[in-house]
Amino acid sequence: MALTEADYIWMDGELVPWQDARIHVLSHGLHYGTGVFEGVRAYSTSDGPALFRLDEHLDRLFRSAKMLRMALPRDKAELRAATLELVRANGHRSCYVRHLANLGYGAMGVDPTGAVVQMSISSWEWGAYLGDAAEHGIRLMTSSWRRNDPTVVPTAAKATGPYLNSALAKLEAREAGFDEAVLLSTDGYVSECSGENVFIRRGDVLYTPPSSAGALEGITQDTVGTLAADLGIEVRRENLLRSDLYAADEMFLCGTAAEVTPVRSVDNREIGGPGPMTCKIRDAFRAAVTGADERYRHWLTFVGER
Repeated sequence: MALTEADYIWMDGELVPWQDARIHVLSHGLHYGTGVFEGVRAYSTSDGPALFRLDEHLDRLFRSAKMLRMALPRDKAELRAATLELVRANGHRSCYVRHLANLGYGAMGVDPTGAVVQMSISSWEWGAYLGDAAEHGIRLMTSSWRRNDPTVVPTAAKATGPYLNSALAKLEAREAGFDEAVLLSTDGYVSECSGENVFIRRGDVLYTPPSSAGALEGITQDTVGTLAADLGIEVRRENLLRSDLYAADEMFLCGTAAEVTPVRSVDNREIGGPGPMTCKIRDAFRAAVTGADERYRHWLTFVGER
């Protein structure tokens, strides 16, 4: 999806013009994928733009860095303040925010010793991640690529290098005429999509794969779990087979970029688009992120805060 440029990007402690945000060509992260990142959305509310679950995203950034043995040079409070400063400076009413920490210039070769950690925060206006079809239901295919195994790379970390796995699956799906790819674990269980967690409804229960299947523990996935509980819907984290998707009564994906996106079909097996439970979850999610439901106001960080 093409980027809509903003005015500024925050880099290593200062705002720089968008076009001047550069790294050295010999940055370690560019060659070896040594980096961690986060994606956060800011939504327009009656009290101005607000970032949804910013603190939880920053906490996961630090957990990911710890797994990769990267010592981040900025603390959470500084990154939190920098995020708000950037969104204000860019004048966004709503936007997507990308936090990135990567190993920069200073070492070459697989051994990262001596490479400094660089940090940046970018923001831009971004609409529906999965396009216009997302409103009425997208078409999935099972990728021939298997999800990264937790014993090969730490799938609990939102790390840059392992996302090559997602990129290959996404390309395969798009070139085959589908909207998105679902990946199976090396054991054949449903893991996640290229950038979203999976939920299916069977009867009165929602099911989502566990992290042991290689799925990232999603913050939107956790949000859906809370919203579902408050709606009286049971959620279970259990291993799912590919056939469980085909037989699902409803199915949807969720993620910071994708939000709550209904699924219409999997491998040309029709599921039927947004069903009643999906619509309830999607409506509750929209009310939470926009501040319309006061119960979830603690999840919002307003850009006007200082």
